[in-house]
Amino acid sequence: MSRLDTETKRKLREMNAGELLEAIDTQDETLSISLPFEDRLRLVVDDAYASFTHAKVTGLIRRAGLRYPNADLRRIDLLDERGLDRPLLSQLGTCSFVARQQNVVFQGFTGSGKSYLGCAIAKRACEHRIRAHYVRMPDLEEAWVAAQDTLGGSGKFLRKYAAFTLLVIDEWLLDRPTESMRTMLLELMERRYGETSTVFCTQYSQKDWHQRLGSGVHADAIMDRIIHNTIWVETGNYNMREHTALATA
Repeated sequence: MSRLDTETKRKLREMNAGELLEAIDTQDETLSISLPFEDRLRLVVDDAYASFTHAKVTGLIRRAGLRYPNADLRRIDLLDERGLDRPLLSQLGTCSFVARQQNVVFQGFTGSGKSYLGCAIAKRACEHRIRAHYVRMPDLEEAWVAAQDTLGGSGKFLRKYAAFTLLVIDEWLLDRPTESMRTMLLELMERRYGETSTVFCTQYSQKDWHQRLGSGVHADAIMDRIIHNTIWVETGNYNMREHTALATA
C-alpha cells in the first residue's frame, strides 16, 4: 500500500495516470523498501506500462470486431495435413507486411479456415498496437448501401474503411458486386493502395476475380490495386469445420 496522500492521488487520476497510481498502490514495500529510489521508480513504471499496453491491446482487439476473437496464429491445427506454409505464417505473424503496405490473400475451399486465419492476423496486428478491423463483404455492402442514404454518408464510409491500418475483408467476392459496390471498391482500394494493408479471405482463385468483379474497367482497376503487392496463401481443401465437428462428436 502506497503512502501517497489523497491530493496526490487525485492529481494522478486527473492526468489519466491511473495505471501508474495502481502500480504505486500495489507495489510490495516489503520487497522494494531497501531498493534505491530509481529502482523503485523503474519497477513502478514497468508495471504501469504493462497495464497500459494490455488495456490498449484489449481495446484494439474488441474494436476490431473479429469473428473469432480467440484466433491465434501460434495455435493453428493440422498445419501439415492442410498444407499450410508454417514459415510463411510465422512471417505474417510479425506483421512486417503491414509496415511494407502489402496485402494478403487467404484462398481456399469452404471450411478451410480462411476466416480464422484472417482474424488471427488481425489479432496479431492488434497485439502489435496496429489498428485493425474485420468485416464480411456482405456486411460491407450493406453498410455501403445504408451510407448512401445519409447526407455525406458515402464520404464518411470511405474515410472510415480507408483509415484502418489493416482491414480484413472476409467472404471476398462471395456475391458478385453491384455496379455501385464496384465503384466503391475501386475508390476504397485506391485510398488504401500504398498506404495500408488489406487481407482478403476468399474461395475464389485470382483467375476468377476479374469475372466476378464484372469483367469491365472497374474490374481491371480494382485488381490492379490489389494483386501486384500481395502475399498469396493457399489454405487448401481440408474442411476444418467437419474436422472440428467430428472431434467433438
